[in-house]
Amino acid sequence: MTASQPSSRRWWALGFIALAQFMVIMDTSIIGVALPKMQADLGFFPDGLSWVFNAYVVAFGGLLLLGGRLSDLLGARRMFAAGWVITLGGSVVAALAGTAGVELTGRVLQGAGAALIAPSALTLLMVLFGGRPKELTKALALYGTAAPAGGTAGVFLGGVITEWLSWPWIFWLYVPISLIAIVATPALMPATPSRRGAVDVAGAAAVTAGLALAVFAIVRAPEQGWGSAATLGALAGGIALLAIFLVIQRSRRVPLVRLGIFRTPGLGAANLAQLLLGAAWIPMWYFLNLYLQQVLGYGAFASGAALLPMTLLIVILMVGVAPRLIARFGTKSLIVAGLWALAAGLVWLSFVRPTGSFVVDVLPASLVAALGQALAFIPSLGMAISSAKPEEGGLASGIVNTSYQIGSALGLAAMTAVGLSFGAGELGNAVALTDGFSAAFLGAAALAIVGGFLGLATIRTARKDTPAPADTPEVSSL
Repeated sequence: MTASQPSSRRWWALGFIALAQFMVIMDTSIIGVALPKMQADLGFFPDGLSWVFNAYVVAFGGLLLLGGRLSDLLGARRMFAAGWVITLGGSVVAALAGTAGVELTGRVLQGAGAALIAPSALTLLMVLFGGRPKELTKALALYGTAAPAGGTAGVFLGGVITEWLSWPWIFWLYVPISLIAIVATPALMPATPSRRGAVDVAGAAAVTAGLALAVFAIVRAPEQGWGSAATLGALAGGIALLAIFLVIQRSRRVPLVRLGIFRTPGLGAANLAQLLLGAAWIPMWYFLNLYLQQVLGYGAFASGAALLPMTLLIVILMVGVAPRLIARFGTKSLIVAGLWALAAGLVWLSFVRPTGSFVVDVLPASLVAALGQALAFIPSLGMAISSAKPEEGGLASGIVNTSYQIGSALGLAAMTAVGLSFGAGELGNAVALTDGFSAAFLGAAALAIVGGFLGLATIRTARKDTPAPADTPEVSSL
């Protein structure tokens, strides 16, 4: 089954691809509601609790480029299935964990599996719909909905599981899903050719270790001190490893990332938008969960249910509204407007009160933030993956997923440091907790505001009299 051979199965395959993206992103959020209970059971300290999230995201973001390269070389369908096998193993380890170290090991394995699934899923989508511009726009809308919807829905499902079962069942949930995915992939997914080429293991190790060290330094900075030798040394080490990664890419005949790809029109700007979108959005739901549980006293189920309106709004806007707005106003306008709407929602959330309520303090502001996420996500995603050459589809998919996940990890690490500096770690003190969460919301809003201005400066729109190529999705030509 290929893009040039119409098949009634391609929409079923798209549904499966979207479900995979839903599950991959849900894995970043489903643990949010369970964090307080995991902290008590596994002995996490407040400044280390965010590593339940970061261990997954750093492995995910750091290995996505390798996943995209392997997808191009070994075939997207093969890597899609391999990713689910690794996810299955990581989920079992995380579910059985009795200590913080074992738990983080399971999360790293889950992130590594996701790093194979995400870029191969986007490559498979382009194989199925790349030759059909109108269908591709719809396919990207459904795929784009799966990411933020999965992130927000994970909060609800995590609440249900934590409230009525126990937190290990959050990870057991992935076992039957992974098994179904492994069995269904050969039947549903199109075969993609493998290519000759080398795998840059050294580059993958350098970028992953550099990101992990940078996140580690930022998370521990409030405890160690921003000017301490430990913090500055870790940051310097992370930057040095990332610099080594760039040197490796320039010196390799077949690098993990062909740096020239960033000269592709629109690719760099779109990835910058995705990076800052993740950096603002992920801290929002992380601290909103903590506010609902630790300040308002919500249980796990109630906390998850409280964020369902965001999920519903995102689905409605991405599937039914965003494609029409892109056609009417253009990619650049929606990305900028979306980032600034997200910033407005975060600023509104910064006014949460120690004696607040869901209806007044959370609901309206969270809906504004969800509006911004929905407006900016699809156009920036579409611009990024449609800019590359067909033979570099896996690489482009890996880059854009990496941008979002790196932004998520660094944004959460930075906002965790900000929140802890203002009292977010003082359990039992509602006033201090609220002050810390408010500071984190404002910090995330600043990132979204900067993202909007950078979008204005870097995104170039095509001339109206220049027709879009026949094989280019509508979102990339605006």
